[in-house]
Amino acid sequence: MTSPQPGTAAPDFTLTDQDGRQVSLSSLRGQRVIVYFYPAAMTPGCTTQACDFRDSFPALQAADYTVLGVSRDDPAKLRAFRERDALSFDLLSDPDHAVHEAYGAWGEKMNYGKVVEGVIRSTFVIDADGVIEHALRNVKATGHVARLRTLLKVG
Repeated sequence: MTSPQPGTAAPDFTLTDQDGRQVSLSSLRGQRVIVYFYPAAMTPGCTTQACDFRDSFPALQAADYTVLGVSRDDPAKLRAFRERDALSFDLLSDPDHAVHEAYGAWGEKMNYGKVVEGVIRSTFVIDADGVIEHALRNVKATGHVARLRTLLKVG
């Protein structure tokens, strides 16, 4: 599966959030959106990444970015993750990984020296018109949000 590239339309989706509400990317037109894909709620790396987004959320929000985290976890687990770590942005459930696939965030990867199929930690920055500005694949959980803020010039 190929990843959408900067300058192309972001694949639209409608997913269920941690509270059971439907969230559509198309409903966020007019806003800049950061969509990040992560393997599993409440695991060490994913918690580090989510907390980095939480800690950067005020600065990202001030720069008019909406943050959405996407994983295969069910809404109840996402709600527990959001509450446990006081996350200030929505987490979306993609249990069949169809949206992951549309963004090239699902496929073969190395895990402890073995090739496995799964989530490829990725982040996409989408402009107010629904066009991908940045596509970052195979990102590391630690330090990624700081690098993203530098890329986006968000202080």
